Amino acid sequence: MGLFDRFKSKNKIEKTPEKSNLILSMPMFNSDENYALDKLIHDLESYWDLKISDISGDDSVATFNINDETVAVAIMPVPIPQSDLEGIFQYNYLWKDASEELKAMTNHAIVTVLSSETDFVERFKIVTKLNASILRTTTNSMGIYQGSQTLLIPKNVYLDFADLLHQDILPIQLWLYIGIINQETTSSAYTYGLKEFGNSEIEIINSTKIGSELYDFIHLIIDYIIGSDVVLKHGETIGFSAEQKIKITKSKAVYLEGDSLKLDV
Repeated sequence: MGLFDRFKSKNKIEKTPEKSNLILSMPMFNSDENYALDKLIHDLESYWDLKISDISGDDSVATFNINDETVAVAIMPVPIPQSDLEGIFQYNYLWKDASEELKAMTNHAIVTVLSSETDFVERFKIVTKLNASILRTTTNSMGIYQGSQTLLIPKNVYLDFADLLHQDILPIQLWLYIGIINQETTSSAYTYGLKEFGNSEIEIINSTKIGSELYDFIHLIIDYIIGSDVVLKHGETIGFSAEQKIKITKSKAVYLEGDSLKLDV
């Protein structure tokens, strides 16, 4: 199984969380200047080496195909409501000054990768490249908001992580949120957005490891299960070697709604 060895229990029957088939994100801007469709298409073709076809629309609303996936881009002439963002500001370690900087937002775009049967990871790569091209070809872009993953990511950070795709590295930081809670003697961690990839969210509760160690550990877990299209289940174990067997237990979530898979780390 590559980096991880998994040892299954007898209880193999478990409903897999359904994958959302629509991918949505919102680039944000601080002036009324819009992206230029011709520059966007050129960047997608030249920087990312993507095949673009069936272009329809203009600088305000457009649809086209990227590697045969249908995408849509539309400018909304209003900022994203602050009420939609307020709950994210305090947890947003990738953009610490977002609450102040986003007061200058004047409008935003809606970027959508429409439903298809293509592998979900490949479609997330497309929306990442599309977002990055919008950011790179506009001087007034501020960053990206992804509500389904509670992510606010500033422009430069987004572009840096998106470039990992040139090295065939998954930009996990752009696809889901990893929360870290540091207590006096223990730390906890959780994911938000893993359900989009057909997995239950993961939590590590009251570990003796420090927060940064938990972040690195859970990042490796996520990279493995998304990159290898693996679904973790209650009663299994996961580890870095045949000797390490970290127990997986499904129960009521501590930091999330519903249930989560707990890793005994």
